[in-house]
Amino acid sequence: MKKMEMLRNQKGFTLVELAIVLVIIGLILGAVLKGQELINNARMKRLYNMKQEVNAAINTYLDKYGKFPGDDNNANARWGITDGNNNGLITGYTTNCAAAATTETCLAWRGLRLTNLLSGDATSAINPNNPYAGSVAIGSTAVQGLTAHWIGFTNLPYDICEILDQQYDDGSPTTGYNSGDIRGSGNYNTATSGAYTLYFRF
Repeated sequence: MKKMEMLRNQKGFTLVELAIVLVIIGLILGAVLKGQELINNARMKRLYNMKQEVNAAINTYLDKYGKFPGDDNNANARWGITDGNNNGLITGYTTNCAAAATTETCLAWRGLRLTNLLSGDATSAINPNNPYAGSVAIGSTAVQGLTAHWIGFTNLPYDICEILDQQYDDGSPTTGYNSGDIRGSGNYNTATSGAYTLYFRF
C-alpha cells in the first residue's frame, strides 16, 4: 500500500518545464551551429586572403626585379640559389616541393621568402599550407583546357570550392570570366562530398 501511495505522490515534469528544457536545448544547438558557421566562414576568408597575399607577393617581385620568382635568371647572383631561365613563365606546377627542390615552381617560394614578401623559412622551397590542411602551389600549367599561371589550393571541400567560385567568378569549375578565372580539378557543382583543388589565375 505504501509503495502505491509513493508512486501516486511522485511528480513528473510539467508541460511548461518540458517546454523550457526544449527551448534551452534549441538555444544550445543554435549556438553550436552558428559557431560552426563562423569558423567555416573564417577559414574560407583566410584562404581567399592567402590567395590575395600570394598574388600580391608575385606581382611585387615582378615589379621589383622585372621577372617572376623562380624564373629569375639573377637569383644565383642575388641569393645563391638556382637561376630560372627567364622565359616569362614559372615553369611547372608542384604541390609537394622538397626543401631542396630546384625547379622554378618550387624555387618561386624561396624567392618570395628571401625578399620577405612571404613569411616562412627562406632556406626551404616547401609549399605553404592552406587553412584546409592542403598545400598551396604556383606555376604555369593547363587547368580545364587553359594554360596559364595559377595559384592552386589542394584538399578543399567541394562546397567551399563552389561557394568561392560563385562569389568571385562564374560558379563553373571548367570556365571563368576573363579577369580572374577560377577553375577546379573536378565538378564540385554536382558533388555531395570529396575534396578538390581550386585554381586562381594570376
